[in-house]
Parts: sequence; structure tokens; C-alpha cells
Amino acid sequence: MRSFLKSREAILSAAILVLLALIASRFPAFVAPANLARVFTDTSPLILLALGQTVVILTRCIDLSVAANLALTGMVCAMLNAAHPGVPVAVILALALAMGAVMGMINGLMVWKLKIPPIVVTLGTMTIYRGIIFVISGGAWVNAHEMSHAFTGFPRASLLGLPVLAWIAILVTGLFFLAIARTPLGRAFYAVGGNPHAAVYTGIDVGRTQFMAFTISGMLAGLTGYLWVARYSVAYVDIAGGFELEVVAACVIGGISIAGGAGTILGTLLGALFLGIVKNALPVVDISPFWQLAISGTAIIVAVAFNTRSGRSKGRIILKRAEGHA
Repeated sequence: MRSFLKSREAILSAAILVLLALIASRFPAFVAPANLARVFTDTSPLILLALGQTVVILTRCIDLSVAANLALTGMVCAMLNAAHPGVPVAVILALALAMGAVMGMINGLMVWKLKIPPIVVTLGTMTIYRGIIFVISGGAWVNAHEMSHAFTGFPRASLLGLPVLAWIAILVTGLFFLAIARTPLGRAFYAVGGNPHAAVYTGIDVGRTQFMAFTISGMLAGLTGYLWVARYSVAYVDIAGGFELEVVAACVIGGISIAGGAGTILGTLLGALFLGIVKNALPVVDISPFWQLAISGTAIIVAVAFNTRSGRSKGRIILKRAEGHA
């Protein structure tokens, strides 16, 4: 119990409660159940992307192409729906998952087979995916009147008081809890990130594990691409521009170590919720949205500094003991 109270998850939970109390002291309507449900729904895309980014970072990699993956998949889904409104939503969902997975596989293969640093690979593919969006759309938008009701209505459909988008985030979070705790692949993510040389001796293929992490991250980015475009009923070239920074911030704030091998799914969930509450509270307290990226960047630096300080191991002073025996 004492160790839990000192954990990052407990500290972050307390920070979220304090934040909500501060906001509620001036704007009580912010903590009304209906508004908190809206805040969670707004945060759901960030939760989905952060879960995928978590497994990538656990393996000592990083995926900066998730927002571009989201934008490209969303644009393709929107253009398909505009051209063929009768295509079932189930088919579009399958297409989004497959497209996202393929883009994640491309990242993973280049890291695994070509040994290119993940940050270089994903910066390159981020630019390529954004360029492809412009090529296939010609820079044009796909607007609400071009999309079918079924396409835009799926993520907004209410189920037990919450939109389907929020339920998908809850379901995926539950699956990640089980996968990380109960499957060999979940343990392999930690082993590869914690000590890749030792992981090799235990029979774990480091490159293949990183490839799987990128594939999962890409698949979730593709799924989020459809959900994002359908929810906001618009697709354009710069959709989710800079969102990858928020995704990394959610992971780091939640305690996922940039050095790999440390962190929890609960921490990532709390990190995303913390950023989601801050993002939704900024307009309420009349702070310009242009400061949001600056706040995210500051949060990353503070969280990394906190992680480094808390992860620093205390050394043993043996010289004084030796002097005492002398």
C-alpha cells in the first residue's frame, strides 16, 4: 500500500483530482457527469494513440508518424465513403485497421531489417504519409455533406450514455491491460526495452518484437483515423497536425520511460486523461489554444526530468565503511 501511494499512478491520480477541484472551484459545471463524459470522449483518440505509442516506447523506439498515419487513413476512408456511400461501416473499419497496420509494419521493417534509428524512420514516413494525403486529395477537403449518415454516425452513436468512440477507448484499454500482463508478447516488450542483450539470451527476437510494437501502434492510428474523421465530419491534409507531440507527452507524463522497459498501461491512461482535462479546461479558463502545444512541450520536459530523478538509483558509499575498518 505504501509503495502504491508513492507510485507515479497514485501521484498522477491525485494531480488529476486536485486539477478538477481547482477548475470546479470557479466553474462547477465542468465536473458535472455529462461534461466529464464529454471530456473523456474528447480524450479517447489520444488514449488510443498513446496506448499504441506505449508499446513502441517500451521497446526503446518511438513512433512520430502516428498522427500522419491517422490523417492518411482518415482521408482514404472519407474519400471512399464520398465516392461509395453504400460501403458498410464494418468494411471501412477493417480498411482503417489494415491500412494503419501496413503503415506501422513499414516503420517496423525499416527498424528491424535495415537497422535505421526509429526516430529517423518515423520522421521520414511522417513526411511521406502527409505528402500522399496531398497527392490523393489534391489538397481538397472532404466535408460533412459528402459523407453518409452511417459513416459519421457510428462513433457518435450512444450506448449506455456514452458514445461508441468512448466505448472503443475503454475496450482497447482493457485489452491492453490483459495483453501486457498475461501474454508472452507483453512481457517481451518490457524485456526488449529493459535489456535487449539479455532478452536475446532468453530467446526473444528483439527486431521482431519492435516490429510487432510498430504494427500495433499503426493499427490503432488507422482505427483512430476513421473515428476522428467520422466524428468531426471533415478530412483535410493537416488533420491532427502536431498531435504526435501530445501522444508522446501522454506516455511520458504517465511514467513510460523514454529509455524503454518501464511504465504501465494505467500510467498512460492517466497521462492521457491529465492532458485531456487540461486541454478541455484551457478554453474554460480563457487561455488561448495556441498555448496548448507549449504546455504539452513543457509537460514533456517536466515529466522526463521527474522520471530521470525518480529512476536514478542511489549509490552505496563503501569508502567510508572501508575507512572505518582501517
